[in-house]
Amino acid sequence: MPHIIYFFVSLWCTVIAKELILKSAMIEPYGNGSEYPPFKGCRKRTHVPETSPLPEYKVDLMKDPMHRWDEVIKDKKFAMLQLLQGIRNNTDQLFGTSVFHLVDQYLPLLTDTLPEPYKQELQGVSHSANMSLGDITLFNVFYEFFSLCTSILAQDENRNIHHARNLDFGLFLGWDPATKNWLTTEHLKPLVIKVVFVKGKTKIFEAINFAGYIGILTGVKKGAFSLSVDERFRLNGGYIGLAEWILGHHSQQWMGLLTRQVMEQADSYLQAQKMLAKPPLVAPVYFILGSSQPGEGCIITRDRNKFDILTLSQTGSWFLVQTNYDHWEQPPFYDNRRMPAQTCLKYYGQKQLVSGLYNVLSTRPVLNKLTIYTALLDIKTGSIKSWLRFCNNPCWPW
Repeated sequence: MPHIIYFFVSLWCTVIAKELILKSAMIEPYGNGSEYPPFKGCRKRTHVPETSPLPEYKVDLMKDPMHRWDEVIKDKKFAMLQLLQGIRNNTDQLFGTSVFHLVDQYLPLLTDTLPEPYKQELQGVSHSANMSLGDITLFNVFYEFFSLCTSILAQDENRNIHHARNLDFGLFLGWDPATKNWLTTEHLKPLVIKVVFVKGKTKIFEAINFAGYIGILTGVKKGAFSLSVDERFRLNGGYIGLAEWILGHHSQQWMGLLTRQVMEQADSYLQAQKMLAKPPLVAPVYFILGSSQPGEGCIITRDRNKFDILTLSQTGSWFLVQTNYDHWEQPPFYDNRRMPAQTCLKYYGQKQLVSGLYNVLSTRPVLNKLTIYTALLDIKTGSIKSWLRFCNNPCWPW
């Protein structure tokens, strides 16, 4: 028991440091210093790339869970090892080597408590990658706690709903002063893939994933709904939920496994909304849910046990923007991506929304040093276009 407590205290120190450093150490990563917020106007004339060059894989849900991810892992296990080594190095510098000994010792116990088929899938990934089950479990758990993202729902002049997002990840998980980049962010980019989930020959949904991660952060189901996830930071949040899970409180759901379940099982926007709003969660989160129907779309703000739903129709606007702060509160001055996104959506308007959305997500600081990919989700066709992103200096760190 003392070892488990030490493990969670270490994680807790990380999240406290994350909040404190956000408030105090904001200049050096931006280059030679800058006034903030660093919004210098909307990005213009950035053309949407013709192709989406991410590698694409099929995951057949009819296959043995132990082998569903074999093809992905065969191609990406070296990049997974590089990512894990980078996280180990950063963690060792902060807390010493004992933390990862605890990961190897205790996180496989967490895996044993997960529902099927996800437990078998993690075991299969571990076997295929020749990596410890503790490492693979950590690889799946830490997406619950360290992502900073921007998601947009917008309706064009023909009343079609568009869903777009930047996924930002890697805050305070290692900084390279030479290149002025977050190390974990750069290690994650080679792991970004498009996954088409099928049952036999029938397509179920598409997602943009990190190789080795079995949950869903960005997904779309043809003719039904689209979904993205943004982190919601709360001091009584995910680390407490994780500790409670380890101690046997399994009535909560893991965010990534819940979104996977929703993408597999829900057949409509309203069904997906209900599935995302009701169950207790390990960690607080924002679910951004798009619909194939005009005027439908919402932000579901989740505590571990409560929820708030803001719909597109409630606002009287043609768009919704969600970053990592509650919509009823002003974002902090040191991380205000909401205002630039809203300003640029109004600038571009509803006429050429696809190119407008790409330009909005290319506007700094919506685009920043943490941004790994941009994704445009098409609910009508059930397809996603996505691109890796790089923000040249001077660029805001988050």
